[in-house]
Amino acid sequence: MDVTGIANVATAMSEASTNQAVSVAVLKKAMDVSAAGALALIEAIPDAQSVQRLPSHLGQNINTTA
Repeated sequence: MDVTGIANVATAMSEASTNQAVSVAVLKKAMDVSAAGALALIEAIPDAQSVQRLPSHLGQNINTTA
């Protein structure tokens, strides 16, 4: 058996495992950031009380110019 070949294969497998672990960690971080952004957008939606203070005629007409 070639000990150097076995060592090279073991090293390559270790590097692949490390790369995969790093990729998973980056994916999890990206998902966390995305979830935080979505939560911020949801919280930015105005509540019903602030919408009720708008004039009753608002949003009934669409102004267009040809």
